[in-house]
Amino acid sequence: MKPAFLRPLLFVAIAAAALFAWWQYRQPSFMAGDPVPDFTATLLNGEQVRLSDLRGKYILLQFWGSWCGPCRAENPHLVQLYQRYHDRGLEMFSVGIEQSAPAWQRAIQQDGMTWRYHTMEAQDFNGGLARQFNIHSIPTTFLLNPQGYIMGVNHDVERLEKVLGDLLPK
Repeated sequence: MKPAFLRPLLFVAIAAAALFAWWQYRQPSFMAGDPVPDFTATLLNGEQVRLSDLRGKYILLQFWGSWCGPCRAENPHLVQLYQRYHDRGLEMFSVGIEQSAPAWQRAIQQDGMTWRYHTMEAQDFNGGLARQFNIHSIPTTFLLNPQGYIMGVNHDVERLEKVLGDLLPK
């Protein structure tokens, strides 16, 4: 007979492995220090743009959704960062994970997201950019340096403020 403690121990090990696999699945494909892959997107105004067109600036690449409560709560803070640091070299590039273009456009207006780089993926998390970056939950952000390397992933707003304040002083 097996000791009584092995069954609970086996259960804990299986649960831990499942949680780790789930956590790993939800991690973006790229981390700090990785070069960001270039991509082409169609903007809200119909213009085609490549991410590499923004090289030379710090970029906050944001995956979000109009239907996502945490995204909408974060947007006013990102608007403040944009207003504070855009003239010093920060650009925002937002990728909406959406099912409704009108809801997405309305959220951009309501949240005051005045930057010009907005694109939408209408296939939920199965769109090309979401798959390329392994986005399974939002909001997800990548802070990119002017050379196109990822400086950080999913920094909270306070951390972004600190980093940008150090990088882009007045």
